[in-house]
Amino acid sequence: MDITLPLEKMTAEDKLRVMELIWADLSRNEADVPSPDWHGHVLREREERIRSGQEQFMDWEAAKKQLRDRLS
Repeated sequence: MDITLPLEKMTAEDKLRVMELIWADLSRNEADVPSPDWHGHVLREREERIRSGQEQFMDWEAAKKQLRDRLS
């Protein structure tokens, strides 16, 4: 199926609306959207970093505060 949208005539708001509609449709059937192989690789690396103590979890509120402190 070949679909052409008039992207040059669409506003940024129109484009975002279309993207949101497509994402909502894809999200209804997550099993139909395959996860790329590299996702598994990244997840395994992160799990190993947590196991080895190189990384750790942080409370979301603490993470937001840390980010805000860095930016101010």
